[in-house]
Amino acid sequence: MHDLSVSTTTTSLTMLNPAGLYDPSANGYSHVAMVPPGTRLAFIAGQGGETADGTLVDDFQQQVRQAFLNLTTAVTAAGGRMGQVAKLTVLIVDHSEQRLAVLSDEVKRVWGTAPAPACSLIPVPRLALDGMLFEVDAVVAIPA
Repeated sequence: MHDLSVSTTTTSLTMLNPAGLYDPSANGYSHVAMVPPGTRLAFIAGQGGETADGTLVDDFQQQVRQAFLNLTTAVTAAGGRMGQVAKLTVLIVDHSEQRLAVLSDEVKRVWGTAPAPACSLIPVPRLALDGMLFEVDAVVAIPA
């Protein structure tokens, strides 16, 4: 049995980074997110970098930042907080180490020193809209 390095947030989510796996915190995620019994789950659709009026800039970092602002709006509308996000799925067009660094910086900006959610990053050749470079969806664990 592996020893576990366990971090918990104030929302009762438990983030685990098991011994035997590398420490993913520098890349802005945790390996495992555990949700307590009785929690309501909200599934947030993919959020891109477009503003409320549909404007989409062509700068990757600005799209990532706007996508996380959009995600925050959706999470709040569902009655949750960003600290209650258990899982992210990230789609990146033309993924590179440089784009991973931008994503990691933005995750740290949103979650600060708290453990980041579990996350899967999927490189893709294209997203739904012309010029769209980034998309993020989420599973949010909202206490009942």
